[in-house]
Amino acid sequence: MKDFSKYNTKELWNNDLKHNMHPFTDFSSFKKEGSLIMAESEGAYVFDTDGRKYLDGIAGLWCVNIGYGNEEMGQAMLDQTRRIPYYSSFGHLTTPPAVELSTKLASLAPKSLSHVFYGTGGSMSNDTAVRMVHFYFNRIGKPNKKQIITRTDGYHGSTYLSMTLTGVEYDHIGFDLAPDLVHRVSAPNVYRRPAGMTVPEYCDFLVNEVEQKILSIGPENVAMFVAEPIAGAGGVLVPPEGYHQRVAAVCKKYGVFILSDEVVTAFGRLGEMFSSEKIFGFTPDIITCAKGLTSGYIPLSANMISDEIYDVISVPQAEGASFTHGFTYSGHPVSCAVGLKNIEIMERMDLCGHVREVGKYFENQLIEKLSNLPLVGDVRGSHFMMCIESVANKETKELLDPNIAIGNRIADKCQAVGLLVRPLAHKNILSPPLTLSVAEVDFIVSTLHKAIIDVQDDLVKEGLWHG
Repeated sequence: MKDFSKYNTKELWNNDLKHNMHPFTDFSSFKKEGSLIMAESEGAYVFDTDGRKYLDGIAGLWCVNIGYGNEEMGQAMLDQTRRIPYYSSFGHLTTPPAVELSTKLASLAPKSLSHVFYGTGGSMSNDTAVRMVHFYFNRIGKPNKKQIITRTDGYHGSTYLSMTLTGVEYDHIGFDLAPDLVHRVSAPNVYRRPAGMTVPEYCDFLVNEVEQKILSIGPENVAMFVAEPIAGAGGVLVPPEGYHQRVAAVCKKYGVFILSDEVVTAFGRLGEMFSSEKIFGFTPDIITCAKGLTSGYIPLSANMISDEIYDVISVPQAEGASFTHGFTYSGHPVSCAVGLKNIEIMERMDLCGHVREVGKYFENQLIEKLSNLPLVGDVRGSHFMMCIESVANKETKELLDPNIAIGNRIADKCQAVGLLVRPLAHKNILSPPLTLSVAEVDFIVSTLHKAIIDVQDDLVKEGLWHG
């Protein structure tokens, strides 16, 4: 039995409000509402300080792939801490876990991506990728080849540079971005493609747009195209079939590198350890990953670097010069030991196989049970990465007034009965632990179904929507 008497919720709530500054926070409501404080966990469930139990439909933040409270993970941390808790990996130094995890990751990634560089989060990894690629083109005598192409509604982090890569305009409000570096093309939003355009025609449009963007900037100036296999925080946007392969061919034609941001999609969420090559049929030049690499148990990220890039940037640029990029915690031995244990657990449990089976059931049940509801415009995604988009009118796809906060209303209804889903404006995101059982999937689907019906009824009663 879990003991919640040790938690003073009121004191924690007040001190959190006074001292703990939260990321991605709506301060218009935070100072009044404060935080829901999560204190305990087990399997696919988390518990707040008052002992209320929730099925975590978002796995923390796309992270906790193997589920909560795994004793082997805690033991791996303890064992490594006792051996050597930290040592720098700068220069000619390393630790066994960093070497062993690098070797394992190289065996899982596409063959040409056999070199690993470590950080502590996805934002850091995407920063690193840009810096490495810029360095690469300096080294081969192309100092003007620096421009980056990303997609509207793509999410790549929140550091100064990675937020510049990010195409979610809402996240840019009030902040500065790095100037004269990043150019946007359309997100592959099949649901909101131009009226009268078929999906194959839309794919043609998107691929041509990338090529025209490269040509308008000048191939001699474009260093890299950055994209998620499935866009996550931008609304779980699944591209048309063949999109990634065709974009990769365009990039190769003009000597433009491809960064596949697999911070969300790697380590089983779609049923493979890495999705770029095995699911979407293209081989990027760099893969960035984090989150599921350790199932969120400890911070760690990795850049999988192609031999082509490594063979250039690993050559000294001048006598006595060094590769001057890295971080205090690059290759942290405890983090790497946890990453190794996480992958070992995933392989032993055959979590990727489980996701291919139960994740497909999850996807199909959400589509079957929710798509016909009047408020639901689209149910999309793949396996354990799903999104429900709410609309005012299913025919026109018109959105509800933002002040209605439809995503929050649905999330609140779910939370009240023990399910956590993520609200993003008019969307609700689902990215649960990969360990979900069929019964847990059924609970999520039935709870969402009732929540949406209840919200529909509330909107009608309030005169905000007429069905």
